[in-house]
Amino acid sequence: MVKIILPERDFDYELKALVACFFPGQAVFTEVYGEDKCSACAGDKGGGLLATISIRLSKYKISADFSAKSFLISRESLVTGDGDWHKHIDKSAHPYRTYYKNVLKKLVFGLIRDFPEEKLPEGLKKRIPAWGTMTGVRPVKIIIDDMLKGRDINSIYNDLKEIYCLDNEKAEFAVQVATNEARVLKQADYENGYSLYIGIPFCPTTCLYCSFTSYPFCSASADSYLEALVKEMEYSSHIFEDRKLSCIYIGGGTPTSLGAGQLERLMEALHRYFPADKCTEFTVEAGRPDSITKEKLDILRNYGTGRISVNPQTMQQKTLDIIGRRHTARQAADAFMLARETGFNNINMDLIAGLPGESEKDFADTLSQIEGLDPDSLTIHSLVVKRASKLREKIQEDAAEAGGGRALCMDAMFRMGQQFAKEHGYNPYYMYRQKNSAGCVGSTGQENAGYAREGRECLYNILIMEEKQTILALGAGASTKLYHKSTRQVERIENVKNASDYIRRIDEMIGRKKSIYDRLYKKNNGR
Repeated sequence: MVKIILPERDFDYELKALVACFFPGQAVFTEVYGEDKCSACAGDKGGGLLATISIRLSKYKISADFSAKSFLISRESLVTGDGDWHKHIDKSAHPYRTYYKNVLKKLVFGLIRDFPEEKLPEGLKKRIPAWGTMTGVRPVKIIIDDMLKGRDINSIYNDLKEIYCLDNEKAEFAVQVATNEARVLKQADYENGYSLYIGIPFCPTTCLYCSFTSYPFCSASADSYLEALVKEMEYSSHIFEDRKLSCIYIGGGTPTSLGAGQLERLMEALHRYFPADKCTEFTVEAGRPDSITKEKLDILRNYGTGRISVNPQTMQQKTLDIIGRRHTARQAADAFMLARETGFNNINMDLIAGLPGESEKDFADTLSQIEGLDPDSLTIHSLVVKRASKLREKIQEDAAEAGGGRALCMDAMFRMGQQFAKEHGYNPYYMYRQKNSAGCVGSTGQENAGYAREGRECLYNILIMEEKQTILALGAGASTKLYHKSTRQVERIENVKNASDYIRRIDEMIGRKKSIYDRLYKKNNGR
């Protein structure tokens, strides 16, 4: 266990995330001076206190100590500006907060990085985070904002090194991703439009690692779900009728788990209520190869779908069996080729690095098989172990593996994916991180990255990651994101996650959409 002692709760979350990056698998708790006990110690299952980090804030100076096994090192950083900023009631809105946060995180980063390995107690293994002090899930967001403002690339790169402590490899990768993102965004009139997400929460089976809103397919349940969904579509079609529809993305779950007739019913309703034929991009996650048929692909093509995903996750049969996929590697290849024969010229494939039992050799073999299929884009995910997945307990049984060997293996797999993409003409165009990757349980985890050949990028993926456009989201578990251009803030309006609840409470879901309409139009325009 590692404890952080703070003078107040501000920066509690950011510091815990940063320290967890250094010590994967270790519990990290915080304590505020004057409190009787550590804020989260009541939940500690044992293991003992291995190290302590103490933070002190004075008017123009931040100090920190790192002590472990009777050894201590101290650092301090001078700060400028409003030295009493932390005394303000609304610190989160204070203009100096980001500056102080960055100074504090850099101080703690250097303190832990430079602590001698031989002075660490047994059981505390240190790993230098390649992403430096960037603990959020969208590290590229800072860069892309600066790029779109026209800021010089070299100065942005220097900030990544000096302010955020990124290593050379991650800094170069982040700039490369942001450069491609900026190119795609500059070609799209995204600020004056909106995008549409439709969730289909059914799958042929539930994968071992999955935590998404999904249920085993049942035709009767799907019929009831579609009835509710079409009702939500009908009302929601009026909310942004004065804006251009940029992208449509139908995900899940697995949308193609629907029967052919049900899929056509969905597509017909979509075109009836939304200008789908005029949108810039139309994606459907065909996803599971065992849900793809020629009839369904024809329906998607006939209704204007331009981009689909065929997602094997791995081409290793032993792994497919472990994670609960009821299809073979051969079926994945066949489904891909069937989509090509049907006329799809923009097909994505998803892979996951770090699946249970897989070695670097297995991942290399999967890439070799993907090479023969030649998809137009490729997304490489780091295995995420979330609370709701069946895999979480299995992975956490061996925390040492999760924090050490597994992490190094996943890093190697990710580099293999980067090299494969570079050699085959794919550019990284979006990237995000997850909090609970199997490589770093308890830390911010490794990244997930999308690679595409030029002109085959998914605009929706960029918009949803960088939160630069309103996303109208329909269906169970869908989260509408209202982008307020004036403040650059995003407001979320959530639908219930459970499919049965969604069906039963569809009028309530429509009521939540009505609240958006009332605020956007009736109050401002008298409509």
